[in-house]
Amino acid sequence: MKILVCNVGSTSLKYRLFDFSAGETVLTEGKMERVGADLGAWTHTDAGEPAAKQTLPIPDYAFGIRLMLEALQKHAIRSLEEIGCVAFKVVHAKGVTGVQLLNEDVLAAMAAFNTVAPSHNPPYIAAIRQFQKALPDTPLVGSFETGFHANMPPEAYLYSIPLEVSKRYAIRRYGFHGASHEYIAGRTAELMGRKDFRLISCHLGGSGSLCAVVNGVSIDTNLGLSLQCGIMHNNRCGDIDPYILVYLMEDCGYTLEQVKTMMNKQSGMLGMSGVSNDLRDVERAAGEGNADAAIAIESYCYQIKKQIGAYAAAMGGVDAIAFTGGIGENSALVRSKSLQGLAYMGVLLDERKNESAVCDCELTALGGSVRLFAIAANEERVVAKKAKEYLERR
Repeated sequence: MKILVCNVGSTSLKYRLFDFSAGETVLTEGKMERVGADLGAWTHTDAGEPAAKQTLPIPDYAFGIRLMLEALQKHAIRSLEEIGCVAFKVVHAKGVTGVQLLNEDVLAAMAAFNTVAPSHNPPYIAAIRQFQKALPDTPLVGSFETGFHANMPPEAYLYSIPLEVSKRYAIRRYGFHGASHEYIAGRTAELMGRKDFRLISCHLGGSGSLCAVVNGVSIDTNLGLSLQCGIMHNNRCGDIDPYILVYLMEDCGYTLEQVKTMMNKQSGMLGMSGVSNDLRDVERAAGEGNADAAIAIESYCYQIKKQIGAYAAAMGGVDAIAFTGGIGENSALVRSKSLQGLAYMGVLLDERKNESAVCDCELTALGGSVRLFAIAANEERVVAKKAKEYLERR
């Protein structure tokens, strides 16, 4: 069976075509970055071939999907009929989690939570609709990001609002980036040669979250009902005092729509730096003396460090910290700043290894008791295997 995995991020589109009739062979893969920006980047790699890179506008996900399907048929497959399943790393749905066939009921449940996942659910639903048109007879299977966090204890997932309100409206901490945190937990176990350990998984990209994992099980994570909380994101605010919103609306003349736009599209790294929602641009600006850009980076890393400390406390210690995602894998600066001052916990980063890191690799300095890793995210593999197992059970 050939399974195409489509991973729609907040500003990226990753895809990978697996052939499970030959083990878990990857026939082709690619990534589109800066989707929705004036100029995007597309890298496409067929098995055994050098990567083809293009710089071009990618205005939306529908356009990117059309490019991807055309590219697949040039080398990897003769026709779209060879694809036995399209699997998605879907984000959120009201009353639905785990692995699901993406039928109209599930799409309706996703749409019911558009309000709390405005940057993710609408583009995912649009992408799924595109595949329904292109591959009408092919099963579409979704692995919800919330699934990995389903076993968090009540003290971790309940909010301190009236319990009746929480139950009536399904308000709780759900957590996201489940496929990434699950893969990182498994890959870290392989690198450490053990399964009984306490891990802090740091998924840092356009969206970011940290997860406390004990013996492979998520016990807490810092994204909640929505993806608006936690550490700052590329253009979303992360944790703020909720009464900032009340103040803006009641005293400063902002409308609800203006506040939603500010929180969802104008805040985070973009809002603080005034430069860009892409950390690479912000790092360059900071290096050129932009004080606002420098403060945005410091604030981002400070928030990560605080969360690491909180999860170490929640788990009664930590044995490993792993960085993944576009920023976690590639920004030596963020890894370094996020771990500074944690030597009292046994966290010692080898700066030379950090600067030259090529994933997957260990970054622990001599004498460090907490093992540090940079690991390339492989969410697609997790999602493909879950889809295959789901179809085999049907």
